[in-house]
Amino acid sequence: MSEVDPANADAATAWDGPTGDVWADHADSFDAGVARYLPHLVEAAAIEPTMHVLDVGCGNGLTTREAARRAASATGVDLSTRMLDVARRRAAEEGIANVSFVRADVQIADLGEARYDRNISRNGVMFFADPVAAFANLARAVTPDGRLVLQVWQPMSENPWFTDFRRAVPSPVPPPDGPGPFALGDPDRVRSVLTAAGFAEPELRGVREPMYYGPDVATADRYVSAMLGGPLGELDEAARAEARAALRATLADHLGPDGVTYPSAMWIITAGRGSGW
Repeated sequence: MSEVDPANADAATAWDGPTGDVWADHADSFDAGVARYLPHLVEAAAIEPTMHVLDVGCGNGLTTREAARRAASATGVDLSTRMLDVARRRAAEEGIANVSFVRADVQIADLGEARYDRNISRNGVMFFADPVAAFANLARAVTPDGRLVLQVWQPMSENPWFTDFRRAVPSPVPPPDGPGPFALGDPDRVRSVLTAAGFAEPELRGVREPMYYGPDVATADRYVSAMLGGPLGELDEAARAEARAALRATLADHLGPDGVTYPSAMWIITAGRGSGW
C-alpha cells in the first residue's frame, strides 16, 4: 500500500524525507513531549482484547504498540519509511508479535471494509489534502459498532509552544483549514469533516497538559532546533544566530522543576460510524 494520492505528493516527500527523518532521529523526545496525553487517548479508545486496531499516522509506533498490548492485533500506517523502521524495530525489541506496520496514504489506501474495531491516531490525521476523502476511507474501514478516536491539537492560540517557537524562528504559518498541525483545531470544522465523511456527530473533549522538551535548556534547544531545522536553514548566518538566541531565551523562560515545559491543549475526538452505512 505505497501508492500516494497526487494531492499528498509534497507531504509524502517531506514525511518520507527530511521531516520524517527528524522525527525518527528524535523519537524518544517526541514521545516524552506528549507523554501526558497518552492516558487520555488510551482511555477514550477503550481497546478490548478481541479488537483489531488501525493506528493512523503512527510515526515511530508507540501508540500502535500500546494498542497491540491491549488488542488482538494492531496495524500502524504512516508515510515515513524511517519512522516505520523504528516502529518495527521497537516492537521486535519489546517482543510484541501482534503488530504490523505499513507505508500507506490513508486518503486512497485499500484499508478493507469494516476491518477495524478502532481507528486511532495521535497527532497523525491533520495533514491530508482532502480530509473528507481520507476520513471516508477510515469510515469504511471501521466496523459498524467501532469507533474513531483521535488526538489532535486545539487551535494555535491555545498552544503557546508553537507561537513562541515561531516568534523566535520566523516561518510560514499553515492556514487553519489546510494541511498542518492545527487543521482540526476548530470544533465546527471537525464536525463538518467527519460527518461529511460518514461518521456520526463526533464528541470533542478538551485536554490540557504540559508539553515537555527536555530536562534542561541545552537538551531542549537541540531538540527544538532540529524540529525547526528547515526554517533555520533558510536564514542567513546573522539572522540564524539571532533566531537561535531567541529560541534559547524562550526555552530558558520555560525552565522549571520539571524541565522545559510549555502549556498546550489537545482535543480527544471520538466518533462512531454514521447511520448511512
